[in-house]
Amino acid sequence: MTVDKTPLLTRRGILGAFAATALVSAPVYANATGFLRGGGDIRRIRMFSGRTGERIDMIYWIEGEYIPDALTEVNHFMRDWRRDEATNIDARNIDIMAAAHNLLDVDEPYMLLSGYRSPQTNAMLRRRSSGVARNSLHMQGKAADLRLQSRSVGQMARAAISCNAGGVGRYSRSNFVHMDCGQIRNWGS
Repeated sequence: MTVDKTPLLTRRGILGAFAATALVSAPVYANATGFLRGGGDIRRIRMFSGRTGERIDMIYWIEGEYIPDALTEVNHFMRDWRRDEATNIDARNIDIMAAAHNLLDVDEPYMLLSGYRSPQTNAMLRRRSSGVARNSLHMQGKAADLRLQSRSVGQMARAAISCNAGGVGRYSRSNFVHMDCGQIRNWGS
C-alpha cells in the first residue's frame, strides 16, 4: 500500500482560495476600502515600472492589518523617479488599485506610469501638458496613473468606478487610467 504524501493545502492554494473569495464577494460591496474586510482576508498589489524596471508583487494587508514593511516598499516603488523622492502613499489608494485589479480578473501587474510627484515635477509636467492639475493628488501620495496591456481604458475605469471610492480619469489617447482616493468623481473618455 502506498501513502500519498502530497500536502492537502499549500500556501499558494490557500492564497488562491482567499483571492477567489475576495473576487466573488467584491461586487457585493460598494467601497474599496471595506470590501475585503472579514475573517482571513488578504490584499495584494502587483505593479511594475517601465521607468525604473522595478516590480512589486506583495500582500500588503492581512486580516484587518496593513503590513508596515510592505507599505514602506510601496512608498519607495511609487516614488517620484525623476527626483528620487518618496512620500507616504495613502493606503486607501492602494486599496482602490488592488480592488479594481481584482475585479478585472487578470494576472498581469499594473504598469505604473505615475505615482507620487514632487511639487517640482508636477510644475514641470504642467508646463508640458494642460491635463496636469495644479493641486494634483499625486503630490499628496493619493493618486496613480496605471495601464494594463490586457484590458482597455474603459474596462479599467469601469472597475475602478465600481469601487465607489475615489476619482477615476479615463485617458484613452494616452492609454491609462488615473485612480485616486479623493472625492468620488470621474472624467474623460
